[in-house]
Amino acid sequence: MACPEGDALNTADAVARRSYGKLIAFLASQTHDVAAAEDALSEAFASALVDWTHNGCPANPEAWLLTVSRRKLIDAVRHERIIEFQAINEGLEIATRDSPVAEIPDRRLALIFACAHPAMDAAIRAPLVLQTILGLDAERIASAFLVSPSAMGQRLVRAKTKIRQAGIPFHIPEREELPDRLGTVLDAVYAAFSEGWIDAAGTDMARRDLAQEAIFLGELVAQLLPSEPEALGLLALMLYAEARRAARRSPQGDYIPLAEQDVSLWDDLKIAEAEAMLLRASKLQRIGRYQLEAAIQSAHIARRRSGDTNWQAVVELYDALFAISHSPVVAINRSLAIAQIQGPVEAITMIKQLENDPRLTNYQPYWAARAELFAQIGAYTEAHHSYEFAIGLERDPAIRSFLQKRKQLLARNFPAHT
Repeated sequence: MACPEGDALNTADAVARRSYGKLIAFLASQTHDVAAAEDALSEAFASALVDWTHNGCPANPEAWLLTVSRRKLIDAVRHERIIEFQAINEGLEIATRDSPVAEIPDRRLALIFACAHPAMDAAIRAPLVLQTILGLDAERIASAFLVSPSAMGQRLVRAKTKIRQAGIPFHIPEREELPDRLGTVLDAVYAAFSEGWIDAAGTDMARRDLAQEAIFLGELVAQLLPSEPEALGLLALMLYAEARRAARRSPQGDYIPLAEQDVSLWDDLKIAEAEAMLLRASKLQRIGRYQLEAAIQSAHIARRRSGDTNWQAVVELYDALFAISHSPVVAINRSLAIAQIQGPVEAITMIKQLENDPRLTNYQPYWAARAELFAQIGAYTEAHHSYEFAIGLERDPAIRSFLQKRKQLLARNFPAHT
């Protein structure tokens, strides 16, 4: 029975969101050629849209795609004679059109650690994970790492070539190898979560699935390395953030900043799970970036019980985090926390120290923070200029609208300047 074209497309989209990384990881684990796996899967998806429209959507689309991808890989190997055909044929024979999805091994974690191999350039490891495991395109990855899409695309191609040529193994490394790779794995998982976190209302299915997928991968890493406090810290951080999802938008879709969120909408179960993870991490007595970031979230979450945010604790945690990371993003957030204690003048002094950092030129939160702080001291020109930049850089319509309203309020408060 034929499947309407729209249904075939929807099924393919759902599979891509749900299983792209799983399929790539399985195919690449057999060939050690990520680019070839991606090409074969892309061709399989194209074939699926034609076949499913005429013959109906299969009961198990993942297995169908894996089978077709396997055949395309085998054909490519036969044609190019790069590796032994029989080895691939035997290795990929597991999938058939009717096999249950549980029989397709989930080898994403092995591929993540392969992408984090020390032979790979450190700057490309996390972006490579984002593309191969989670299917993000070069433009979205480039935005997360503050480089141009073309440069990121070229780096990713070179990285995949190196995996193939160097024969980088696709397996979970031995324990003594983990310290060189764990940081990359955690950075990639968090970057994926952050991309999914952009869609606060959960209306963008791809991004909503991405946030959930990042949490799932974080759980896998924490299970693999239960004695690694940073793995536990990252999982806690993501759970704290996800617990607040329902409070980040009004019923009308308006952006609600953290300080104004209805704490009754926060997810108690996720918060409890995050607290437990952070407590486990703290008992290991090896502090790190993700534990500190999770602790900052915990300090904000405490408002649910006390009604107030302990800003002094937040500032102290940011002090510790900045000592580890020296990140301008941390410096921005620290200045906003200090403004809550010492007022905007001191915070502005700190913000102005970041003016010449080229990494912040197109970083929206920097301009939004400047705008808010200058508005508080009545520096209309600086505040207006910063709001203009922040609005121009913001991708989320709800946040853009929020910033526009703040700029309008600025004009009403200082009519002599308009």
